[in-house]
Amino acid sequence: MDKKVNIALVGVGYWGPNLLRNFFQLDSVSVLAVCDLKQENLDKMKKFYPAVNFTKNYEDLINNPEIEAIVIATPVHSHFALASKALENNKHVLLEKPMTSTAQEAQRLIDLAKAKNKILMVDHTFLYTGAIKKIKEMIVNNELGDLYYFSSQRINLGLIQEDVNVAWDLAVHDLSIMDYLIGEVPDRVSAIGTAHLGKNKEEMMHIMLRFNHRFSVYIFVSWLSPLKIRQMMIGGSKKMILYDDIEPVEKVKIYDKSVTLNYDTNNMFWPLYREGDTYIPKLDQKEALKTECEHFIDCIINNKQPLTDGAAGLKIVKILEAINLSLEKNGAEVNI
Repeated sequence: MDKKVNIALVGVGYWGPNLLRNFFQLDSVSVLAVCDLKQENLDKMKKFYPAVNFTKNYEDLINNPEIEAIVIATPVHSHFALASKALENNKHVLLEKPMTSTAQEAQRLIDLAKAKNKILMVDHTFLYTGAIKKIKEMIVNNELGDLYYFSSQRINLGLIQEDVNVAWDLAVHDLSIMDYLIGEVPDRVSAIGTAHLGKNKEEMMHIMLRFNHRFSVYIFVSWLSPLKIRQMMIGGSKKMILYDDIEPVEKVKIYDKSVTLNYDTNNMFWPLYREGDTYIPKLDQKEALKTECEHFIDCIINNKQPLTDGAAGLKIVKILEAINLSLEKNGAEVNI
């Protein structure tokens, strides 16, 4: 029988139970321990995983030589302290998004993981969905032509965070998707947002990112919407894509449409519209989080570089820091 990777998980409040469920189902994993500061969270998990050791003391995980990897699903302000301690004690680390509170902290974790020869991976789950993998394939094959824009809105009522604004909670998904699909880092960003609930943490925000070429990204995120919307559009010179994550099955629609300017007419700005078919591609329906968890374990066993490694996490944190700086400057454009 192949050796199993012994892991522990920290944080079983909101997202942690999903990670725990997926790791527990993997034949290549033994979940040895779960840690959380709240006893009520531990009690909930004990009902489903009675064989797992539960503790409120993080040192129990750090000091256990049998634990090879630690999965961290706690508020972002705690990520650096928890992850650095795990790496220093020779544990592989999977960090919930966003990676850290600052780019400096992210870089220090990257350096530490390299020095210890350990896997450092960030939980950018959407990159493991069948939808995003299909869109990436189309972009690589130049099926969309020259890319014009990336536009997304990710809105719902809550869950409002105490320690970060809405960009660090919701826009981080769209930014990681953008980075993966486009493969380039934007040069400038501007953001405007509003805080209505008294903690100076913006609950609504419009974000615009610019690249050196004519491609632009527009993101709208909100915790104050009565509707839950998860939509993304990508426009190209040949085709356009609508990705709706709320749709249960037909998440991606491809529109064979385009517009060009007819320079052969007397009016050089007269546009020509091309209307083609709309089709829905077949997507891999496997749960993205399970794919991600399998990937983390595969990287540990075979010493592979994760798709969403520390460098990928660092890029997103740098953009989030630039967004915060733009907010401080009343929406002024800042360099990344």
